[in-house]
Amino acid sequence: MSARIEMPATRARYPGALIDRLMLADDRCVVVRPVLAIDAPAEQDFVRALSVDSRHKRFLAALVELPPTLLRQMTDVDHEAHVAIVAEALDEAGDSIGIVADARYVCDGDTAEFAIAVADAWQGVGLGRALMQRLLRYAARHGVATLVADMLVGNTAMSSLATSFGGRLVASPYGPGVTRARIELARAARAFAPTAVAARAGRAPSGATAAA
Repeated sequence: MSARIEMPATRARYPGALIDRLMLADDRCVVVRPVLAIDAPAEQDFVRALSVDSRHKRFLAALVELPPTLLRQMTDVDHEAHVAIVAEALDEAGDSIGIVADARYVCDGDTAEFAIAVADAWQGVGLGRALMQRLLRYAARHGVATLVADMLVGNTAMSSLATSFGGRLVASPYGPGVTRARIELARAARAFAPTAVAARAGRAPSGATAAA
């Protein structure tokens, strides 16, 4: 799926509320935090390490790595009109071993376009759902009324994830082969409330994960 990216005009305060530590369904641990400009090399490594299929689903294009301009746009964000979070994997000593997921939205008025990508080896353990939940909750608290995402018709993981949060699949302006998920945040509030996170404290819920 493809989120529209624009360079930030102003610099907002770093959204510390988005920092979290998650224990996933397979007992691996990640730290979720807002992206920083210094994450550019790690973000590029993350995109390069995605499978061809995962990169195609995420960007709706056959790219191998992020062009310099797009890489800067994806890491030098204002966390206001463009909010982006990453999940960093940790080793046994608690040190970072790299970005394994990325989620973001870009605002246009009270509507925002969102996108999520999860490293292939980290799919299916609830990471995409956990990031989606945090993104939706943050967007709702900051004046976003609707989130939309365009995805390939065959991207069942992402379409299932979106509909599980109350999203509807509608026609995409990008034409055949692409569908749009539309999530009205007022209707989806129960799905991303803190009490809807997993049964085990500190554990992200298992379920469909976005590879796109």
